Amino acid sequence: MKMRQDPILTVTLNPALDLSARVPHMIAGPKLRLEQTRYEPGGGGVNVARAISLLEGEVLAWVALGGASGAQHLALLQAQAVPVHQFQAPGETRQSWAVTDADGRQYRLQLPGEAWDASLARAALADIVAQATGLVVLSGSQPPGVDPGFPQEIATRLGPGRLIVDISGPALQELHDAPDLQSRPFVLRLDQAEAEALAGQALTTAAQTIAFAKALLEKGVAEYLCVARGADGSVLVGNGAAHHCVPPQVDVVSKVGAGDSFTGAFALALARGVAPVDALCFGTAAAAAAVMTPGTELCRPEDVTKVLAACTAIGF
Repeated sequence: MKMRQDPILTVTLNPALDLSARVPHMIAGPKLRLEQTRYEPGGGGVNVARAISLLEGEVLAWVALGGASGAQHLALLQAQAVPVHQFQAPGETRQSWAVTDADGRQYRLQLPGEAWDASLARAALADIVAQATGLVVLSGSQPPGVDPGFPQEIATRLGPGRLIVDISGPALQELHDAPDLQSRPFVLRLDQAEAEALAGQALTTAAQTIAFAKALLEKGVAEYLCVARGADGSVLVGNGAAHHCVPPQVDVVSKVGAGDSFTGAFALALARGVAPVDALCFGTAAAAAAVMTPGTELCRPEDVTKVLAACTAIGF
């Protein structure tokens, strides 16, 4: 019997057709022949939707797709039985590459994507709101030309307690620099590099990360702030509480997809009515499970179950 769950809509403005492959040595000059090539539908919100689906949750993926690469992306996503609402994007959907050499070093390359104009962004906003009936997860980068305040516009239209954002670049900087209590997201998730860039310093301990998160919440950037700390798990701060969830040590095969697996599991737990601290543990387990898989593969449910049993949440 499936668990009761509120609807989840994931939003991907700038998806990518992901290629992962292996190469004996990554060197400049000669042609490098890739091995074990694999194509996956990618982009922040797409991967979040895939993670939710893998974890037996129900989700609708809103995805802006265009051109032949967009059609290939859509076919791959549908083959994974993820329900899709396609929004017509200009030009070709971008591609990205993750190439791993024999020593385990991974090289990640991404194209920027086609530029949008203001009218297309307005149409996308209206379409997103029309499809949203529960939680909304906005994840990934924005196409060139989309206003950095777009996430706050979505938050305003949805109202409190609805929007989870896992964004980067100018949109994240705008949310940090110009927060608005009338348009703040429900949850803002940051990876460690993003948090340290905003903090202007290294956050070497969980206590430092929590202090940073509390300062952002006081500014009004979100109702809850979640910050990843790599192998040291994640912290969640909000509603007068702060917790740090530490996963067990696992063998790292590929770090691709860990953040999206966290966000998918975290959102799914909240949609099932789970307390935020328990959602933090579920997300942490999914992130740890994701690094155990090769290439762009996300978390495996059986791995999540095993890791979750060993996750520990500490209150501060």
